[in-house]
Amino acid sequence: MKPHHIAPSLLALALLASPAFAQTLAGPALPRGEQQVLKVTRYTDDGSEGTLRWALETNNANPGHYRIELSAIGQAPYVIRPTRELPPIKGPVVIENVDWARNGTFVAIDGGAYVQGPGTRACPGAVPGQYGTNVRTTTKPGLILRDTEAVEIRGLEISNFCIGILVNRASGNLIRDNRIVGNKGGAGIMVTGDDGNGNSTATSTVHNKILNNRFVNNGDAMEMTRGAAFNLIAGNFITSDDKANEEPSQGLEILWGNDNMVVHNHWENLSDGVQLNWGNRNYISGNTFTGNSSAVTLSGTGNIVDGNTMTGNRVAVSVRPQAAPGKDASPGRNRVTGAAVNTITANEMHGNGVDIRRCFAGGSCLPELKGAIVFNVPGLEHGRFIGNRGGGVESDVSKLETVCALDGAVEGCEAAPNHGQAAPALLATLGMAKGAVGVKGEIQGSPNTLYRVELFANGTAGALEAEHYLGFVQVPVDGTGKGQFVYPLSSADAAKAANVTATATRPDGATSPLSAPLALRR
Repeated sequence: MKPHHIAPSLLALALLASPAFAQTLAGPALPRGEQQVLKVTRYTDDGSEGTLRWALETNNANPGHYRIELSAIGQAPYVIRPTRELPPIKGPVVIENVDWARNGTFVAIDGGAYVQGPGTRACPGAVPGQYGTNVRTTTKPGLILRDTEAVEIRGLEISNFCIGILVNRASGNLIRDNRIVGNKGGAGIMVTGDDGNGNSTATSTVHNKILNNRFVNNGDAMEMTRGAAFNLIAGNFITSDDKANEEPSQGLEILWGNDNMVVHNHWENLSDGVQLNWGNRNYISGNTFTGNSSAVTLSGTGNIVDGNTMTGNRVAVSVRPQAAPGKDASPGRNRVTGAAVNTITANEMHGNGVDIRRCFAGGSCLPELKGAIVFNVPGLEHGRFIGNRGGGVESDVSKLETVCALDGAVEGCEAAPNHGQAAPALLATLGMAKGAVGVKGEIQGSPNTLYRVELFANGTAGALEAEHYLGFVQVPVDGTGKGQFVYPLSSADAAKAANVTATATRPDGATSPLSAPLALRR
């Protein structure tokens, strides 16, 4: 009874990945056969002909007329080490290491000669005294795409910068088939509409594609912030090693970013796989999450977490409280107008509740907060957050937000996420025709509305999560706020299930935590 999940087809992804698609957004460019190829034949950084710096500067003088090609030269390792900031790239242009497509060999652009200092302190934030993950910064990037369109980057290793690739007020760009390694300040790839003063810009940072890259030991692997919208993040592998990574923070942070699609990625060993901070209508589907403190952390509204597999995390989905109406979500930033309302649907969650204490700018480290779907997990803005907020960031609890559910109701405390919607109550199993089994339950909800109740099966009697998605039933809630339902299990599902759990989703999309399990009696 699984419904068909909306996910981009291979043909659609191929179209989105094509240079032709990107170049339609940036205006005229010469056909590929008429473009002059600028070959990088020297790995030095003196700006002479044949260097990467020379190729970028030549392209920028007449973008749309060139293609930049790198290749493996001499003996491995194949590394370009810039000694100062490279010039921002102007599109349309394709920058490709041609040996990657031939044999999987990467050419590296390494910031070690440029970014020097003790760990994350080498990467200062925009606010004096701040540094490292989670502070606003566009400091010391490797490749820069700013106020441009239609740049494609393929087959490179980008390592040891504060930001590996900075996409700032830039649209229609394609970053694919790269290795992004050890960028320790802002992010491996940062996509941001930042206006230079920390404010969002609308429509300046849209339709970018980050496809099939491998991210290793970055602070944040990716960021979509300050107005970044309608971007696609698909097919990436994101991992971290605590011994080699000073601040294993987010795989993807979405901060005031809307309508982005995050599909078919793998996220492991992070504070958060995906962390949404006041981002709206983002779609997170078909991903796998394991070994994270929090697989997905939700605030904002209208976000959908659909059909993901979440195993071996501390929390599968952390639903954060959000500032009460009229209260600043963060000093000097966008104001929120109500509680967070987000949908959690058809995910398979089991083996979570692991004692992972990795909370760099996120995650869940309060001892009692672990499991599948957990409400009221504190974020950095809350006094109850346990973990590293970032170097130089305010940590005085008296100046931070409270959480009603954790601190008790006080004036101006956080609104309950998803309206505090309660889980269904599963009451009994029923014998049905031809040996089938039905699950009887009830919900308490908003009067005179239609709810969606989803049911899940677990293979062991003591399981508390949602190992297999069974399907859903629509449940009318009467004028007193009560609704009842019976969900029939197929004989095949009943044979595999030791118990069942359920969630309830309101008409506005707000989903409850999981119910207590009901043991099946056949």
